[in-house]
Amino acid sequence: MKSSKKDIVKSNPSMGVDITKAPEPKLGNKPILGDRYTSKEFMKLEWERLWTKVWQVAGLEQQLEKPGDFFTFDFGPENILCVKGEDSNIRCFYNVCQHRGNQLVQIQEGNLESFSCAYHAWKFGLDGKLNWVPDEEDFVQGSPCGKRNLIEIKSEVWQGFIWFNLDPQCDSLKNYLEPVMTHLENYPISEMKRTHWVTVEEGNWNWKCVQDNFNESYHTPYVHPALKYIADEKYYACQFDLYESMHCRMLMPGFIPSKSVYDEEDKVLESLGPHMEYWDMKPEDYKGKLLEIRGDIQKQKRNLAKNKGYDFAKFNDGQLTDHYHYTIFPNISFSVKPDGMQWLRGTPHPTDPTKCFFDYWYLTWFPENIKEYYSPMLGKMTDISVKAKNVRGKVGEIDVGSGIEEDVAIWQSQQKGLSSRGYIGDCMPAQENRIRFFHENIDRYLFGDSGGDA
Repeated sequence: MKSSKKDIVKSNPSMGVDITKAPEPKLGNKPILGDRYTSKEFMKLEWERLWTKVWQVAGLEQQLEKPGDFFTFDFGPENILCVKGEDSNIRCFYNVCQHRGNQLVQIQEGNLESFSCAYHAWKFGLDGKLNWVPDEEDFVQGSPCGKRNLIEIKSEVWQGFIWFNLDPQCDSLKNYLEPVMTHLENYPISEMKRTHWVTVEEGNWNWKCVQDNFNESYHTPYVHPALKYIADEKYYACQFDLYESMHCRMLMPGFIPSKSVYDEEDKVLESLGPHMEYWDMKPEDYKGKLLEIRGDIQKQKRNLAKNKGYDFAKFNDGQLTDHYHYTIFPNISFSVKPDGMQWLRGTPHPTDPTKCFFDYWYLTWFPENIKEYYSPMLGKMTDISVKAKNVRGKVGEIDVGSGIEEDVAIWQSQQKGLSSRGYIGDCMPAQENRIRFFHENIDRYLFGDSGGDA
């Protein structure tokens, strides 16, 4: 017996997220060539026609707890300043002084009453207004105060994420994110605490390697061999949704092993054991009954939810066990459950198309009065009292995180292959259609309906 797409949809489908299969879009067949990952000309087009038009995440609302709190975020050649004002509103600005272009704030985070430029001491309020300049009387064109203010960037806060868009004429975040925004409305994401925060600085791969990777699960049995013990990762067990809004979703059954490891019972029970025990289930009771674990843990979570501080009433059974994995165009991906979210992002390097920055966050929802919680995704206990620090460094200098280290190794070797004249373009199975969809959507931004080289 093996799991199938029917297992995803048969669990009380009237509850929780809409799991209706999206219509399949018509896709082309042009090869995805290596120069998309290496060309500075293509990189320049991406910046001018894509990155300056799409919604992005600067950080989390929980980073700005009180007025004066701020942080900065590198985004391609730009640096974004995010600050909580005296009115408690969060604003995003280009981090540049309007006198002669000096970068205004040169540290990653902090708390200030105002922002003073290190070059000539021009002082800006938390609302971006220029409040003071030296020798104000010497400006023959009139005082710049109140006029040469910081340039504000359109921004919105949703589910605890601070979103921004460099295009002042952009569509609303809600319109941009649908149907994903509706799918996530019942998850307590804004109440989750970031318990893992790693940034790989100057990874040796193009940002699209990251999104390509998270747009397919074809690689998981070989790059992530441990996954097959806790989820049925094969394509025939999963559902793939490609939306008109350019975002995608994959539904993968969890807490059920892949058919390939049915005969490795002890390893399956060892892998699922910590989470089962948290929900007062004994792994040894499931010897010879591996395929019953998924349904039983769904029932157990509902039975014990109130006692453990959870409310699963708005979720279908599959949401309690399965991997609901989304890729947000162009560069964000996440897997979400009612008790946590694995969040991943590749952002472009400012000058080199063969490099990028990569962020891996994990957000944990802690029930009331619970200080520690076992995270199956991280494979360890998380502690609400320990504030995650931003661990930053190059590959090999830092521990990126369980499972993701395996992806990082592949991206480095893939970038080398994509740079070879011996690579003549992709040859993909249907289960990787999300990759082709992704590249065709990039080309819609870059070339309109005329297409491109993908």
